[in-house]
Amino acid sequence: MTAPTLHPATRDGRNGAEQAGEPPRLTASRRNKRRFGADWKMAWAFVVPFLALFVVFHLVPVFYALWQSFHGVEKSGGLGFTKPSVIFVGLDNYAEALTDEGFLRSVGRVLLYGVVQVPVMLGLALVMALIFDTAIVRMRSLFQLAAFLPYAVPGIIASILWAFLYLPGVSPVLDLLDGAGAHIDFLAPGSVLWSIANISTWQWTGYNMIIIFAALQAIPRDLFEAARIDGATNWQIAWRIKVPLVAPAILITGLFSVVGTLQLFSEPTVLRTITNNVTYNYTPNMIVYNLAFGSNQPYYSAAVAVVIAIGAFLLSFGFLRVLQRRNPDE
Repeated sequence: MTAPTLHPATRDGRNGAEQAGEPPRLTASRRNKRRFGADWKMAWAFVVPFLALFVVFHLVPVFYALWQSFHGVEKSGGLGFTKPSVIFVGLDNYAEALTDEGFLRSVGRVLLYGVVQVPVMLGLALVMALIFDTAIVRMRSLFQLAAFLPYAVPGIIASILWAFLYLPGVSPVLDLLDGAGAHIDFLAPGSVLWSIANISTWQWTGYNMIIIFAALQAIPRDLFEAARIDGATNWQIAWRIKVPLVAPAILITGLFSVVGTLQLFSEPTVLRTITNNVTYNYTPNMIVYNLAFGSNQPYYSAAVAVVIAIGAFLLSFGFLRVLQRRNPDE
């Protein structure tokens, strides 16, 4: 009786399929590693274009503005034929910005604008969202579209439209008010700021309403039915159930509105063409624009822009901290 002969593949430890020219079978760990690597390649294929655009169009301008804010132009002596040189000035531009009365007045004006305009706009957006969330509203989609349409109008176009309504001799609204005995000047020194606030409120209320309304739609309807069974009225359901549950959405819209307050530019720039009560330094952003393109002071303009950015960050952070103290669970 002869001893069994071993297959050559078993003697040298290799699989017979490998010797036969067939691809080796991958183990589960190797398959997972290969799949993981393919997933990462696919993820980077989507992420890299965004990162490239983010770096080129966001980070690079930010760091360039920071670099400019620490520099200035030194004018040469003589007859002026020598090209001015760029020198390092440290914090001189920031010191000048923080002691500029025109800049400080513009900041105070915008803060006053935000203290009044943001709560009014968010209050209107919340009331509209609560009304649209009830079952008694007919043609809800039509009214929602009508409320959202102002957001689809570009800010410049909206400002031009309202400028015609504010301009005496052109506005049909002023003619009707004059006929009723009410003589109102929307472009007067004491009212032009609130005319600007009216434009922003008209344009952004519908946008904020859509965000709050979407949050309301995510609330289970069973909560409302249970509250009605317990005897709660529609007002109690809205105030004690709906509003607390949509507080995160109100927080987001409030944060965006606070940031947008310091970015006020289009509306006063348009109204400046029809009234002398809006000056070139009416808002901080208008100061930055006029310093960079009107007065040819790009380095000082960069410092003012950095101060505005830091102020917006601190204001937003403070807004979040105040709301988190009131609602520590959110």
